Amino acid sequence: MIDAELVRILCCPETYQGISLADASLIEKLNQQIAAGKLQNRGGQPLMEKIDGGLVRADGKYVYPIRQDIPVMLIDEAIPLAAW
Repeated sequence: MIDAELVRILCCPETYQGISLADASLIEKLNQQIAAGKLQNRGGQPLMEKIDGGLVRADGKYVYPIRQDIPVMLIDEAIPLAAW
């Protein structure tokens, strides 16, 4: 699990907005889309493996995946939330 203090000091690498932990229902929906082969990251690459969690940008447009308790804070790895 991601430490709350780490979440507090992290920010979006693109806009420097704050981030917050994604709720379990959002992660479940994203993982369902990944399993169905219907989800791509911001770089246009299809997501092949489920995520353990996510960090949602303050404007709600993107979620940065968390895999094995490590946040992936790369712009192209962000998952667009426009369709949600």
